[in-house]
Amino acid sequence: MRDLPLPLALTARLLPVAVLATAGWALSSGPLSASPAGKDSTQDTAAKPESTSESAPSTSTVSKTYAKAPSPCSGVTTKTVKSLVPGAKTAGKEIASTDQAVRRTCSWNALKGFDYRWLDVSYEIQQSDDKAESAYKARTTEKSGGGAVPGLGDAAYSVVNLTTEDKQQTREGVVYVRMSNALVVVTYNGSDFESQKAPGTDEINKGAIKAAKEAAAVLEDAQ
Repeated sequence: MRDLPLPLALTARLLPVAVLATAGWALSSGPLSASPAGKDSTQDTAAKPESTSESAPSTSTVSKTYAKAPSPCSGVTTKTVKSLVPGAKTAGKEIASTDQAVRRTCSWNALKGFDYRWLDVSYEIQQSDDKAESAYKARTTEKSGGGAVPGLGDAAYSVVNLTTEDKQQTREGVVYVRMSNALVVVTYNGSDFESQKAPGTDEINKGAIKAAKEAAAVLEDAQ
């Protein structure tokens, strides 16, 4: 599908929200440490070998369920991309990573009419289940105000926030999923540039959870 040029007036209104969407990606898909929420935000087996002598040092080996991150652009189906991000290129765009074995992220975004949508899927591999659990707790503590998502991974959490920049609203949902030594992070947000309003909380929350379930299934199949 060929990209169409945006009207000049719409472009001027798009820029601040595009920055917010990019910031949303950086929050969920950046370094593993949690980062503070944006301003004006409303929160809607270790095995030990037998010792051969008393003086021999003991060693331990941690078995990792997931050794590397799968392809993030395969994390959601084409049907889901078309549903959540109308007009986006379904192949997605993988974000450059310093170590693809540890973290990989893919994003989709598009403007259809006056409606803008952004979706990204990130896989993060930790050295152990304990480290993944610690990272998960740090993320969900920082993003307070959400709720658990039952039946997804070892633990899952969803939160939706509303931000306003120059009278333009953007609503963003983030879902964190912990699966053994891995984290799946999905970010989904949207804006309406005609009304300057944002999509409803239910729409964004359900969309983010749907994408997270698909991304978690892809990770599980990749082990």
